Amino acid sequence: MAYDVRAVAASLDAELFLGGVDAGVPVNEAILLEQLVVGSAPGFASAVVGSPDAFANALADEALSAHLATCVAVVAEAPASPGLTARLATERITTIHAGAHAVEVAHLTLAARIATDQAAEDRRVTTGTKVLTQVARRGGVVAVVAEMAHRIDGWAVLLDARGELITTAGAGSLHVRDAVAVALRRPVRVRHTGLQVHPVGQGEDISAYLVIGARGPTSRSRDLASQAAALLDLLLRTADIPATERLGREVMLTTLLRGGQEAAALLRRWGVHETSLTAFAVASRSRTIDPESLAIRWLDDLGAAHVLAPLDGRVLGFIRDDRAQDLANIVEQLSSEGRMPLRLGLGSSAKTQLLARSAAEARKALDVAVVDARPVVWYRSLATVSYVLDHLDDGSTARIAAVLDPLRDEEGRHGELLRTLEIYLAEHGVWGATATRLGVHRQTLASRIRRVEELTELSMANPDDRTTAWLAIRALQNAGASPV
Repeated sequence: MAYDVRAVAASLDAELFLGGVDAGVPVNEAILLEQLVVGSAPGFASAVVGSPDAFANALADEALSAHLATCVAVVAEAPASPGLTARLATERITTIHAGAHAVEVAHLTLAARIATDQAAEDRRVTTGTKVLTQVARRGGVVAVVAEMAHRIDGWAVLLDARGELITTAGAGSLHVRDAVAVALRRPVRVRHTGLQVHPVGQGEDISAYLVIGARGPTSRSRDLASQAAALLDLLLRTADIPATERLGREVMLTTLLRGGQEAAALLRRWGVHETSLTAFAVASRSRTIDPESLAIRWLDDLGAAHVLAPLDGRVLGFIRDDRAQDLANIVEQLSSEGRMPLRLGLGSSAKTQLLARSAAEARKALDVAVVDARPVVWYRSLATVSYVLDHLDDGSTARIAAVLDPLRDEEGRHGELLRTLEIYLAEHGVWGATATRLGVHRQTLASRIRRVEELTELSMANPDDRTTAWLAIRALQNAGASPV
């Protein structure tokens, strides 16, 4: 609720005297004094409207006086006498002196404004829920938690069922210990009070905990967090993949690894018509996160066929060459911004009849990613090139890097030509993927590559020249020079 005690006094242009109820407590209802039966609900305050005589009689009743201590007394119709004012202060009853308003007028005014505010809050929650649903489809767990923190003007921490961090948003990374303590009910002192814990799942089927610290209205943040927890339950839960579907994908993957024309024909029947693919292998360090379900969702987002299956505790699959970098970007973002414990290995492009080599490369890259705690590792970035460059002296490295000196501008700096060459080589010479990453037309890309070939006297059609160009780029990077 945004309509608090201070706002109630301001709406009546009345004087506020604080007692047991603070000025920032939200007001959730306005009632007449004769209707008062129980005190205010925890976390809220009821605005109780009455005349000075009615409040004097109520204070004489010990039970009513106790209930009033949790409410806000709105004294209307006539100014309160000094004796009544003193008695209200003695009982520590927060009071709004609105003697200029009739009791009915004050009551109806407050009831209407509170109802309007509640309706506005409901609309905000509904809008927030719609947005959370949309970002869940686009960005998954990380996007939901980030949007949640933004909506409540605070921070959020998502923990798995054992208290291990999945992701944070806002300033959540500073409050992980407090979040773990309140989620698992550990008897330790918490620095940040007023935290809300929302289990993801129900009963014994809890898969995670969403802990939030909100600066905004408590009720809205609670409602939004409940919706977010329900969405996260759907996102984190292991998908109920039919056994026949999984078996079919496993058989298909086995056929692809055997290679030959049979593999290419099977892919065409599966709706994959590319002549080459890039292998990927993905794993998670948290048992709560199912890498197979995540990989399927990523492929859906990228518009790719589900050419993947679990293998030896990890998920192995194949993706179009021009989508491999997009897949890497997804995992990088989830790992860096969302701190999800994911690891991805990517092989090099291979013909559909020879995919076993790319699969082996992806597995090796994943092994390196797990050991080095790196979210994404490309096989092409492994030690082969680094080994060569590390065993060359500075003079030899400089001579290799000098191959690209003709691409420097008049001020001796590298620019768009070197950047174009780097992306072109990184994308294995795929024109469409390179043009997309650079944001240029294919003809512009072709013109730049021709210019690179003219200046360097290297031919991108020659494997040795391509290798020389890539070694030169890596030599520049090792020397601390930026390729752009």
